[in-house]
Amino acid sequence: MEYTELSKKFNVGEMVVYPSFGICKITEKEERNGAFYIKLESFSDNSTVLVPEDKASQLGLRHLETKENVEKALSLLSDNSQKISQDWKQRLNENQVLLKEGTLEGSAMVVNHLYRRQKTKVLPTMEKKLYDTALSRLLDESAVVLDKDNREMRRIVFSRLENV
Repeated sequence: MEYTELSKKFNVGEMVVYPSFGICKITEKEERNGAFYIKLESFSDNSTVLVPEDKASQLGLRHLETKENVEKALSLLSDNSQKISQDWKQRLNENQVLLKEGTLEGSAMVVNHLYRRQKTKVLPTMEKKLYDTALSRLLDESAVVLDKDNREMRRIVFSRLENV
């Protein structure tokens, strides 16, 4: 059995994004019971997961964004023109959908929405957790792509949020 074209686009040693894990490093590709898997090691906690290579894209596995796309996502942080729903259930649902998409842009939009919301009212626990997850994903991927440390990336993100 040979690796498919899909698996060839992800290489061992490469950093990728897996929506439920964040940034991961591809540590190996392996065959088990006639199926091929991509083994990922999480950037944040060194845990590992096997992703079926034929479902990798379906499950949201993607390459890191380009510097241009990171800058585009970061520019969304300065946009305070978007209306934020007052209904927390609707707001939670909208932001969960954005985060599940697994895009850096979606993470930036969630951070923007919830950062602005928390300035006027304390976030419910579920929204606070969503905010923390989105912020972590935004910081991690942006820091890796822009070759910044996490502290510097945090400063950049919050200065954009504050329109400084």
